[in-house]
Amino acid sequence: MPERIKLTEKVLRDAEPVPGRDYQIFDTDVRGFAVCIYRGGGRAFTLDYRHAGRQRRMTFGRWPEWSVSAARERAKELRREIDAGADPLGQREAKREAPRVTDLIERYCAEHLPKLSERSAADQRSALAKMVEPVWGRKLVTEITPTDVDKLLTKIAEGRARPHKEKPNNRARKLQGAKPTPVRANRIGEVLRKMFTLAVQWGWCEDNPAQRFHRRTETPRERFLSKEEISKLAAALDAAEDRRAADIIRMCMLTGARLGEVRQSRFEQFNLEHMSWSKPPTMTKQRRAHRVPISDETAAIVRQRLLLVPNGSPWLFPGDTPGQPVQEVRRFWAQVQKQCGLQDVRIHDLRHTFASLLVSGGASLEMIGKLLGHSQMQTTLRYAHLMDSPLRAGVDAVASAFRPKPRLVHGTDDQGGRKTA
Repeated sequence: MPERIKLTEKVLRDAEPVPGRDYQIFDTDVRGFAVCIYRGGGRAFTLDYRHAGRQRRMTFGRWPEWSVSAARERAKELRREIDAGADPLGQREAKREAPRVTDLIERYCAEHLPKLSERSAADQRSALAKMVEPVWGRKLVTEITPTDVDKLLTKIAEGRARPHKEKPNNRARKLQGAKPTPVRANRIGEVLRKMFTLAVQWGWCEDNPAQRFHRRTETPRERFLSKEEISKLAAALDAAEDRRAADIIRMCMLTGARLGEVRQSRFEQFNLEHMSWSKPPTMTKQRRAHRVPISDETAAIVRQRLLLVPNGSPWLFPGDTPGQPVQEVRRFWAQVQKQCGLQDVRIHDLRHTFASLLVSGGASLEMIGKLLGHSQMQTTLRYAHLMDSPLRAGVDAVASAFRPKPRLVHGTDDQGGRKTA
């Protein structure tokens, strides 16, 4: 029979450890409540109970950090939970083994990100590692609440100070103040929503705390090159010494394709007989095959690259690393910007300019969406306002029908005849 005695502070102080083994002293007041005297001299409070036919022993506090009276009250609370059918030790073990946000990020990166484009996957992986994991990493997945999501996205939207390059050679740096990044907060909010949606499917949590995150207002960037700027850009590309980079920029302008699509283009994707470019799903942002017609100017670039590229290279624009396409044209673009006075123009703005020229040529939004490879019509609607000019002409035509015509003013001239004004 185990030793039973009313536990007091004196009993715990006087209890002597037994070499080679641990032993318990059970309390007479609370069933299963005991203090364990360890062979090394330590003392801890325990509660023995039976659940679902299994004998369980739960350690819940060490002496003297816990007083005997406080431990007895805790033992009474646990005993009430046990009598109601709970298993406190099982709950503690389940919580200890429960997945944490770090585990969720690891599984999300391993199972979901490979389905995305390489650039999108890399961007999400970086954002989770730098902005989410340092804040939530050790938290349980079930502990994340909508309030936690709102606090994190608010912090991201406020931005952070970052080094600013004053000179192209990167030798001079100056620390700028925090720059608001609401768009970044929205993108990370979408990543969190998808990640926790998968967590619900995996049975790691019951609700998605990011399902209805607060979306910040975004002001889409709209920068279209004028005809004069296009002429300057074309002249600069014609005079450029780096023909490879110049042809990349020219193809971005002529096709409206994304820079990554042009950089990774291969000769086998172009059919010069039917004047088309077939982009594989692995190369497009929407992860779908995209076939578009090309102009004579674009076909001329492809033919010229056939003459310039060494035999055996599949890339239209092979890079400096063998077997890889060109990776970087930013330095070349920075030179072109300075030469043409286009400091506020990004390479991606050439894609917007391509769409604006289509609009001025009478193309419909549906046609523009197909040429740009948009998977959703909502994306193409950003160019709808460019169609105001033909609409305005129609409105003016209607208004002209209601304009008052010149009235005849009756009177007499010097010869006594009628005159009009």
